[in-house]
Amino acid sequence: MGHVTGKSDPDRISVELSARRTGMSFQRTRLSADRTLMSVIRTSLSLISFGFTIYQVFEKMKAADVIGSAAAPRHFGVTLVALGIGMLVLGIVYEVRFMLSLRKERTNMAQEGLIHAESGFPPSMTLLTAVILLLIGIGAILNMVFHIGPFG
Repeated sequence: MGHVTGKSDPDRISVELSARRTGMSFQRTRLSADRTLMSVIRTSLSLISFGFTIYQVFEKMKAADVIGSAAAPRHFGVTLVALGIGMLVLGIVYEVRFMLSLRKERTNMAQEGLIHAESGFPPSMTLLTAVILLLIGIGAILNMVFHIGPFG
């Protein structure tokens, strides 16, 4: 290692460290957005699965002539699934919009030389999981309302 000499060296080192910290803050912010989406996924999954379960239990009870009507629990189950799907759609839209703006800001800062931006933003497995859960939720509600889909 060479010896640090001159007034510009400490300034250069300080700017370099600052650029690295700022670059890492983009990664931390990206991970924070993923954690937020994971919370949305957990809540949506709970709503979708609980709603579908309520619907299925009362449908089976009605088919077995244990109860006469299952309209109210059926509607409640459909409402829970719809709520889970709606929440998931909002979470996905928020995640995509936030990540696009974060990537744009990161690109602008990199072009201005304020950060290095050497490491890329990998594809979000959390977003992929959310989209898959959304498809499952749509399949569930199609089954519940129109009696079509993979869950019949």
